[in-house]
Amino acid sequence: MKIIPIYARAGITGFESPAEEYRQLGLKLDELLIQHPSATFLGMAAGHSMEGFGIFDHDILIVDRHVSPQQGDIIVANFNGEFVCKQLDKQRRMLLSANQACQPMVIHHYDQFSIEGVVTRSIRCHRPCRLCTD
Repeated sequence: MKIIPIYARAGITGFESPAEEYRQLGLKLDELLIQHPSATFLGMAAGHSMEGFGIFDHDILIVDRHVSPQQGDIIVANFNGEFVCKQLDKQRRMLLSANQACQPMVIHHYDQFSIEGVVTRSIRCHRPCRLCTD
């Protein structure tokens, strides 16, 4: 894969071809983004509750089931039959949103709760594509 460096600058006065200098990257995109291929799945974010953590509506989430969830990780979980993407607060047994308008979800002993995996990466599509649409 060839990488073309693109430098964003304020007050651009001219345009030089970014293809003039490129370098060869010795990895495939899946090798760069996915650490445990056999334990990884992709999901799509829905809603605005995680924008403060950089996860936006229709972002593609790379979720790794092999990684052990740690305090503060962004996870995908099954919470009472609904798949949610939230920040894990293990100490207080809560699922947190980045949006102050969303209340924390307390994990009670009677709740059906299972962590499906840890979000290790997210990908944002800046133009419509078949993977990023409903």
